[in-house]
Amino acid sequence: MSDHVVIVGASVGGVRTAQELRRLGFEGDVTVVGEESEQPYDKPPLSKQLLLGTQTEEEISLLGDGGWEAINTRAKLGTRAESIDIDSMVVSLSDGDELDYDALVIATGVRPRSLAPGLTDLDSVYTVREMRDSRALAARAALGPVVVVGAGFIGAEVASSLRNLGAEVTMTEALASPFARVFGREVGGLVTDLHRSNGVDLVTQASVNAIEKSGDQTLVRLVDGRVLEAATVVLGIGATPNSEWLENSGLKIGDGVFVDAGCAVLASGFGPHAEGVYAIGDVARQVDPGTNKHYRVEHWTNAVEQAHVVARQIVDPVATPEPLKAPYFWSDQFGTKIQMVGRPHESTSVSLHHFEAGGIERTAALYAYEGRLAAAVTFGWPRAIAACRSAWQTGTPVAEVLTKLRDLADRAKPVSA
Repeated sequence: MSDHVVIVGASVGGVRTAQELRRLGFEGDVTVVGEESEQPYDKPPLSKQLLLGTQTEEEISLLGDGGWEAINTRAKLGTRAESIDIDSMVVSLSDGDELDYDALVIATGVRPRSLAPGLTDLDSVYTVREMRDSRALAARAALGPVVVVGAGFIGAEVASSLRNLGAEVTMTEALASPFARVFGREVGGLVTDLHRSNGVDLVTQASVNAIEKSGDQTLVRLVDGRVLEAATVVLGIGATPNSEWLENSGLKIGDGVFVDAGCAVLASGFGPHAEGVYAIGDVARQVDPGTNKHYRVEHWTNAVEQAHVVARQIVDPVATPEPLKAPYFWSDQFGTKIQMVGRPHESTSVSLHHFEAGGIERTAALYAYEGRLAAAVTFGWPRAIAACRSAWQTGTPVAEVLTKLRDLADRAKPVSA
């Protein structure tokens, strides 16, 4: 068993790893290094509950009563990891400190992309990745029109939240519909209808050429020549893994850190593993045992599950790694919970199905590959996504999944008024 575990990253993956280590009986030293000075907090509420004011900063804390002391963990916040020496098993930090480790967990996550260097230095342009971003956007909701650039998960959630706060919102998307790259045209169309019916001015097939200040206004210039005026601009155009600090480490990196099924990091050239080094969460490119391909999965549930897998291996190195569950994510928009399981991009077909369950219309999109369930997306139907997640794990044919969903709909109790 390791004597000192160093965890680089103080978001959900890093904190859950520390908590899991203690829950599983680890008695050695644990140090968590985090670049933000804030105490760790949950990130999904930043674009939803925290922005809307339905949850407080205290309620989204990742630490329970007693804080770091309750899990006997040393925290070095406001500090970056700058390099590691995998031979000497040492992490070098931005404050000059060096930490020896027996096990290292890389949980550095991702950072938002920007359209141009220095753009977010403007007082009216924001991304949503830290608590201070959510604070600022909540305060700016009443200042005037908001333009959200990018209709992915973050952009669409921010548009929903700001619209619910009463802001005039325009959302631009370079593709034909929101989520088109992930969900495809059919399901993207459902998200389009959801936003437009709730008052969002959704501008699709609209790439942004430039963003600039003009007096009190911020101008969003589109490639086709149109200009959108805003008091506030929010960028939601994807994220980049925080892995540059590992470039000379001897680890296998490339749009993230390559790991095996147990989240152990591979050395350069897919050679032997780096001794005692793991990576989890958004920064990790995990292998799919079925296809032997590596993917980054930028979803909260994945980070939590990987934290458990890694903690268990640190405590019991000879244990067989637990298989990771189906990729899963959720998004709350205009009171509708959109949930996805699986990998839609691996499918060859998709079919939309509408059901009446408990007096409410429910929608499910089923993606197929060679007749079996490759992915599923549901709108406002958590019980259905649970069934689809189980079906994905077992490679169930889509026809059987459809039958299960019909049964669920038939057995649903009417929803009280």
